[in-house]
Amino acid sequence: MISYKYSMQLIPRYLVNNRTTVVVNDTGFITEYRPVYSRNLKVYRGIDNNIEFKIVNADQKPISLTSKTVKLVAFDESNTQVLAETGTNHSTIKGLTTIVVSENDLLSVKDQFLKYSLHVEDANQNKTITYSNVYFDNNGIMQVSSDAFPGAKDSKSVTTFTEDTGETGIDDSVWHSESISAEPGINGNEAVHTAAIYSDTYVGDVKVQVTLDNSIDASTPWADVATVSLNNETTPVPVNFVGVFNYVRFEASTNPADKISKILVRN
Repeated sequence: MISYKYSMQLIPRYLVNNRTTVVVNDTGFITEYRPVYSRNLKVYRGIDNNIEFKIVNADQKPISLTSKTVKLVAFDESNTQVLAETGTNHSTIKGLTTIVVSENDLLSVKDQFLKYSLHVEDANQNKTITYSNVYFDNNGIMQVSSDAFPGAKDSKSVTTFTEDTGETGIDDSVWHSESISAEPGINGNEAVHTAAIYSDTYVGDVKVQVTLDNSIDASTPWADVATVSLNNETTPVPVNFVGVFNYVRFEASTNPADKISKILVRN
């Protein structure tokens, strides 16, 4: 007799405020010399990130942010500014402000380490720098990560076409693109593939061709799964096709040189 035991996995997750303390030298002198914080900030692409900053003086007492605005700027390794955010001051907690690094802010920011600084502006736009510790270091480190939400994969780009003259008297010349993997390993019994054709002054047909062969050579059989007719299109033309294939390529009925700039494919 075989007995089975069933168990449930319980994994705790923590929902906490992402809060960092910084020092503002609003009295003109420092009364203590010890680090205030040393941890890096981590922000995630694909979601809004709420970051709390507690602004304190050298005595570790929160300062009033009435009529003041806290601003954050972040730079990449080339010292190019990639973020500029304004904080929202807490209505009841003295010295506390929240800065939102939104999903849209990070759309074009790759995974990397940024350096950031925080300053306080008064009603007259006079700026006071804040420090990451009481040694007057004013730069913090912010890590941009896609670990939580990796997002869509980059599209594959097809740009090269080669003329196939065919057989004299039987068929006309056509132009075939290089073949790319249709990534059968990531698909189940069904898969939707999307391609976008970028053209200018091209007139003719573009066929989507696929094969189940494991390798590509001159004798590889190709099957047509979709055809797109173009007539001087100047905006990308999409085409979808369904199936689990090993490779995909494109066939142009007329010379695509300087007329089809690229075809982007996402499997």
